Amino acid sequence: MRVGIYTLGCKVNIYESEYVEELLKNHGYEIVPFTDSADIYIINTCSVTNDADKKSRKMIHQARKRNDKAIVVVMGCYSQTHADSIDADIIIGSKDKGKILTYLSDYLQEKRVIKNLDDVRENVSFEDMTIHHFDNHTRAFVKIQDGCNAFCSYCIIPYARGVARSKRYEDVVFEVEQLVSNGYQEIVLTGIHTGRYGEDLENMNLEKLLRRLIQIPNLYRIRLSSIEVNEITDGIIDVIKSSKIIARHLHIPLQSGSDKILKRMNRRYNVQDFMDKVVKIRENISDVSLTTDLIVGFPGETEEDFKDTLTTLQKIGFTKIHTFPYSKREGTPASVMENQVDGVVKKRRVKEVLKLSSCLEHQFYLKYLNQTLDGLSECYKDGKVSVLTSNYIQVLVSSEIPNNKRVLVKITDVLDDNQVFGEVIEKR
Repeated sequence: MRVGIYTLGCKVNIYESEYVEELLKNHGYEIVPFTDSADIYIINTCSVTNDADKKSRKMIHQARKRNDKAIVVVMGCYSQTHADSIDADIIIGSKDKGKILTYLSDYLQEKRVIKNLDDVRENVSFEDMTIHHFDNHTRAFVKIQDGCNAFCSYCIIPYARGVARSKRYEDVVFEVEQLVSNGYQEIVLTGIHTGRYGEDLENMNLEKLLRRLIQIPNLYRIRLSSIEVNEITDGIIDVIKSSKIIARHLHIPLQSGSDKILKRMNRRYNVQDFMDKVVKIRENISDVSLTTDLIVGFPGETEEDFKDTLTTLQKIGFTKIHTFPYSKREGTPASVMENQVDGVVKKRRVKEVLKLSSCLEHQFYLKYLNQTLDGLSECYKDGKVSVLTSNYIQVLVSSEIPNNKRVLVKITDVLDDNQVFGEVIEKR
């Protein structure tokens, strides 16, 4: 049977979709583009914002329209939080995606709607998944953690993903070893709350895991997908500083540069705490690139609060700022807060932050003009090749290099639109 898979949202979703795809392939299913006519459509959904909900609904509708006789499977965060409004044959929440073969078999036999929406907020174990190959990816993702216990006041994810839980240390090591033996040189460690890895395991944490992984032969690079500032311990800073294998790039969500708004968001730090940690990181890892997430227009955010945020962003000097307008998520404390910010105001603030982000990104790239960095080659678009450096600079090169090759690249030009160009100095 032909299966089309569409994935929305985060790297954890990408990992889980890849796992489902590999599982189906190994059992005789044919994977086809989601835009093709298929017998089965699987939509792995996201619910982090209202836009994510809309996109999830849109893809479900498209699947139904493309082939009204197809089996439509909807899984993920949107399924977990909006199951009653979903038109699908199989609805899977945030757990048991690995049982897809059983669900498909049961549906084909009984022709009745299947729903698996267990409560994920307590007593949920980590769902074991192991991937050996990533189609169309140079880097391989490894999901090491799931769930979140933080309960930021704006966020639906703890309700959708459930409690924090970790993949067994031995299983992570084995999966990375297998991926490296299959030719992957860069591994991205991902999770919903990655920095909390190991707190539900005995005598384990992220630092200990990193120190073990860097010992794996032939592993070129480990990249952390995201980590909270108060989870970057001195030990983690030290292991990044002392090992060339761990990427010189940290994505650290700030969310607001105003102490008042951070408190309303239930974030567990203030601006000064964040800036002090950034100083420590840069003192120890001189070539590090720091990127962030930011929410503008949170309930109660005044113009003065927004100006404080802009000032904070300029002081920190992130490489890039991923900016989102606040999105009301029903069931969260922020959804019923007073002083909700007008949509026009939110759009204007997003534009201001994006303008600042572009300037900061340009300044960061210019620092490396005429410098030589190492990285991995990968296909870009329109047949071009790029090299992704340790500190997350995507350098476009004219050389014809196969995917997944280690090279030294000299940065030769930075355009006004922040495209970076370079020339390959050495192939390794």
